Amino acid sequence: MKFSRFSLFIAVLFLGVSSAAAGTAIEIEANDTMTFNKTSFEVVTGQSVTIILKNVGSLPKAAMGHNLVVLVEGFTAAEFGMKAMSAVATEYIPAELADKIVAHTKLLGPGEQDEIVFTAPAPGTYEFLCSFPGHFALMKGVMTVKAE
Repeated sequence: MKFSRFSLFIAVLFLGVSSAAAGTAIEIEANDTMTFNKTSFEVVTGQSVTIILKNVGSLPKAAMGHNLVVLVEGFTAAEFGMKAMSAVATEYIPAELADKIVAHTKLLGPGEQDEIVFTAPAPGTYEFLCSFPGHFALMKGVMTVKAE
């Protein structure tokens, strides 16, 4: 039996496929002035979330590397950033704080990008930051997770 696109569309509507299942992609740029071009975004709990981080700066990674770390609810960028400063060997992602991380990108040099994919957690507010030493003071934001 062949299905037309319209038939498939109607079937999806009747099956009740939620918007959460569809997922969402967020592009965020980091630059040499230690800023993200987005400091907030919203997603739906249970939704597949893709964050694409692009380092649009030109300074070397050793001087101006950037990453993006999404923290669990209630853990702050300041708390994480202070501990991250000494985690040079792991690109400023402290192993002892692994349970405080929802997801994180790798550390990026100029012109590089990385993508992370995760399932949006329970409704709430979740801070994100760049954990390169000192960047968390300016490079931070909030992911708001709404109930479906």
